[in-house]
Amino acid sequence: MYDKFVTLRLIDQWLTEDVGCGDLTAQLMIDPASTATFYMNAREPMTIAGIEVAAAVFTRYEPGCKVELKVADADKVEKGAILLVVSGPAQALLTAERTALNIVQRLSGIATETAKYVAAIAHTKARLLDTRKTTPGLRMLEKHASACGGALNHRLGLDSGVMLKDNHIAVCGSIENAVRIARRKVPALTKIEVECDGLDQVQEALAAGTDVIMLDNMSVADMKTAVDMVAGRALLEASGGIRLDTIAAKAETGVDFISTSRPQQSAPAVDIGLDDAA
Repeated sequence: MYDKFVTLRLIDQWLTEDVGCGDLTAQLMIDPASTATFYMNAREPMTIAGIEVAAAVFTRYEPGCKVELKVADADKVEKGAILLVVSGPAQALLTAERTALNIVQRLSGIATETAKYVAAIAHTKARLLDTRKTTPGLRMLEKHASACGGALNHRLGLDSGVMLKDNHIAVCGSIENAVRIARRKVPALTKIEVECDGLDQVQEALAAGTDVIMLDNMSVADMKTAVDMVAGRALLEASGGIRLDTIAAKAETGVDFISTSRPQQSAPAVDIGLDDAA
């Protein structure tokens, strides 16, 4: 899903940030002619994301190295699994090591956390959505990680759909007027979503012909009422206050989607190491 050419530009930025004028330790300690083989391995159970990006870090810094992938993105692996094997000039591999590990640890952390949320609502019809609350510059990679964990991507950017929030509605005067304006100008196949924080707004959005209604920070009881009120005439998305310990009850109300930024914003990096094959 992510653009590989854009990712290569990001890798260049990451390497520039970390290497600076040169890897002082590797240049002082490692013979430029020496070669090595390293295994990248999982030190805990995880869902993989970004393994191809990690491989690209090595080949971007040292085109002459060889990388053999042992897993693919979205794979679930156990502790001890070998993720990739990289061989080549030892000095270059040690220089690129931290950048490669940082990105695969970060993205696999998001995928692993996302998978927990997906599993928590697997007994319902609701599907998990991610959000635009991503790290600047890493959105497409983090959304890729969400997808690896089983979530669906919400808007990739502001140009991906029409979402009318409270401030848009305030400027337009009402939900009815906001939807009318949007419907008149929006591309034919683009859905219009309206954020609602009360059942009265849900009724207004439904009457206005909204495609998707977001139930923002509503109680479980109000969500159930909204599901009955809408009766399938619009898609319903629950958002706000979504945590691993609350998501199941919200999904059980009968909503179609649940959106949360929590796996992207608070997922810990997973533990992945790079060890000498010897």
